Amino acid sequence: LAFLRRTALNAQVSADRIRQGVRGAQHLATYPDSRLARDLKLVAAMIAGGMDTRVYYVSHGGFDTHAAQAMTQERLLGELAEALAAFQDDLNKLKIAERVMGFTFSEFGRRVQENGSKGTDHGQAAPLLFLVSLIKPGIVGQHPSLTQLSLGDLVMQTDFRQVYATVLEQWLGVPASTILV
Repeated sequence: LAFLRRTALNAQVSADRIRQGVRGAQHLATYPDSRLARDLKLVAAMIAGGMDTRVYYVSHGGFDTHAAQAMTQERLLGELAEALAAFQDDLNKLKIAERVMGFTFSEFGRRVQENGSKGTDHGQAAPLLFLVSLIKPGIVGQHPSLTQLSLGDLVMQTDFRQVYATVLEQWLGVPASTILV
């Protein structure tokens, strides 16, 4: 019972700190009307408000498109692009972009071959997108081959754990071995 009370009190104190930190936050960019954009707007406010949190996580679901994929993917990728562009614009205008690295990831890739329901099933490889003003823009690695596949899937070029390890060590200054197993 004491643990639960302490946890509830910690949650209340944290919520109060967040409210206080974002209360006077300015947004210098116009965000689109989507859940992802609202979440990123809140993250920008927390960063600009001086929160000492080093990692923020937002989610943009709906990409598990086993059927009727084309229209769903177009809508979801459009929402992602618009929300990320507004977030980056806000960070730039607030002059805090050099302190922030964002990246996207998925828990699974998609197959290359369309299934019978005009969608794609789970695959092995997926792209990671980075948003950071301090690195040279572009594609790392080769464009994936659509003909040289591994059991019908794109061939993975870089293990995501290598990417996480690099972010942990070179951006956050944390030994990856203490976090990644």
